[in-house]
Amino acid sequence: MASLRASDADRNIVHNVLTEAFADGRLDREEYDERTAATMAARTLAQLPPLVADLVPDRPLLPATVPLASASTVDIAKRAQEKWRKDRRDAFFGFLGPTLITWAIWAAISADGGLSFKDDFPWPLIVMAVTLLNFFRVAANRDEVVASEVRRLERKRAKEIQAQNKKRQLGQ
Repeated sequence: MASLRASDADRNIVHNVLTEAFADGRLDREEYDERTAATMAARTLAQLPPLVADLVPDRPLLPATVPLASASTVDIAKRAQEKWRKDRRDAFFGFLGPTLITWAIWAAISADGGLSFKDDFPWPLIVMAVTLLNFFRVAANRDEVVASEVRRLERKRAKEIQAQNKKRQLGQ
């Protein structure tokens, strides 16, 4: 494959990457000119990748997502599972953050100069109980959250498909 001859289209793709990098300030004028000349002189496909290797990531920066209108039921199920994971993570941090903050406040206001504490009621336990219940609710209702999200995504997909069909009909 590397010994295949490079086409004008191949060289144009690399040239466009170089032009964008120059416009973004990732290449100075001299380096841009050198790489552009090497791109235009390239005879094989193997000569092109090294010219842009430090300008493009070797893997996508973000996971590629399929547009909802063309998503399969498997894609929708994966998105619903990811939503539940996100909700569970948010509920956990919704427990952890307030718990740490309220215990720090309680410790600060309850200390009476030394290391002993007054006989105050540890009110951060109330905050912990409420936020922990929310975490358990989210964690335990996985199937319900996923099913609800699947229904929501399917309705949204149906609307997007309907909108695409309308555009096609108006365009014809």
